[in-house]
Amino acid sequence: MDRKFHIWTVGCQMNTADSQHVADALTDLGYTATRDPDEAQVVVLNTCVVRQSAEDKAVGKLGALKGWKSGQPDRTLALMGCMVGVNPPPALLERFPHVDVFMPPSEPLPLVNHLLQDTINQDSESLIRDLTSARHTLQDADATRNVPGRAGDDSLHHQGVTAYVPVVYGCSHACTFCIIPFRRGVERSRSLEDIRREVELRVRQGAREVTLLGQIVDRYGYDLRGPLGHSGQVPVHGGLSDSKVPDLADLLRAIHDISDLWRIRFLTSHPTYLSDRILDTVRDLPKVCEQIEVPAQAGNNDVLRNMRRGYTQEEYRDLIGHIRAKLPDCSIHTDIIVGFCGETDSQFRDTEALLRDLQPEKAHLARYSPRPGTVSDRRMKDDVPDSVKRDRHSRLDSLMRDICLRKNRRQLGDSVELLIERRHKGRWLGRTRQNRLVFVEHDQDLTGCMVNARISWAGPWSMQGRLESILNSPSAC
Repeated sequence: MDRKFHIWTVGCQMNTADSQHVADALTDLGYTATRDPDEAQVVVLNTCVVRQSAEDKAVGKLGALKGWKSGQPDRTLALMGCMVGVNPPPALLERFPHVDVFMPPSEPLPLVNHLLQDTINQDSESLIRDLTSARHTLQDADATRNVPGRAGDDSLHHQGVTAYVPVVYGCSHACTFCIIPFRRGVERSRSLEDIRREVELRVRQGAREVTLLGQIVDRYGYDLRGPLGHSGQVPVHGGLSDSKVPDLADLLRAIHDISDLWRIRFLTSHPTYLSDRILDTVRDLPKVCEQIEVPAQAGNNDVLRNMRRGYTQEEYRDLIGHIRAKLPDCSIHTDIIVGFCGETDSQFRDTEALLRDLQPEKAHLARYSPRPGTVSDRRMKDDVPDSVKRDRHSRLDSLMRDICLRKNRRQLGDSVELLIERRHKGRWLGRTRQNRLVFVEHDQDLTGCMVNARISWAGPWSMQGRLESILNSPSAC
């Protein structure tokens, strides 16, 4: 029987990586991916609740799948991600009785166990062997067992030119607005060896760029340290001595020598933990791209204190200046929340001034929405009107449009290095080392090629270039 699966993903890059792990597991069981849920025997919804809009999308999808599930006992509907959390609440099970499997974030095993049980009931010996083998693989491989974004992705799951590899799960920092610690659990670092094995796997599957993921990626290894928090780590190439606890710099060095891996990125960083040791490693390793995603969240000290971010706007400004002094070609990406509890017009203008002064290459903007269970929801008042939040969001969006347009126009006529990811609306989509989006027109299949292109047009969010040369390519180029 031709068994198919369909995965819908909403939310952050970590969810994208989790969905890839589920796809790997289902593929090992003999399933193939399909974009059409009506063709699938298994449908997985991988959810996000960081914003209410993301949760609403998942609820809408669940409602739409009632008909898909009705009267089809051989079909399996699985709900995964932050909507489920580490321990699925009973109310969730009662609300969606047509869901067969509830999967915590980064955890494919409940679905495998469910399919295994169904197969036993069907008495299919060959498939039982396949499922049992796959389940044991999941149990024995930390890379699969312990494994923010998209608005909603129904794409066919396969390994592409770029891949996300989780290195730290959960978070213990507990910003007052953030639901992640409650839904993904405490901070847990994967072993360096398991991460390297997964990166090698993704490269064998065709990835040429990997992004190392963590809610606070520059805290990689912190939970593995002793009671004094001292690791005694030293730079390494390809591994560590048994007495050393790795940090993010060690991890970057440990995967840098992997053959056919061309680029390495990491996100998301926290201003408090972005050390000189990490920045020096970015500077020294050719494969590590000059892009740092380090959220500010706000530009006013009172708001930052209410958010429990652990730094001041002055310290954040100093950090950005320090990064640019060490890495002159570095692209700075940040996150901003507007309309946080009690934010005044004056406090918002401080955030506006922060962006205007620091001129980041990208800012991910969000309107504050209270998430049940967070400190801000329990102890603070969501007292900024939605109309004010929308106005502030629009002002920052306009400001960032102007900043990005000016910066991109400075690249007109420049030759840039691009890794071509895929074809998009008749053109080839690629990214620079600084993660700027560039489109190239060419008749040849450039998927997975590293090319040089000369910038011929620049807008605020993307650029266009003319192909000059192919620097490196898979065999298809």
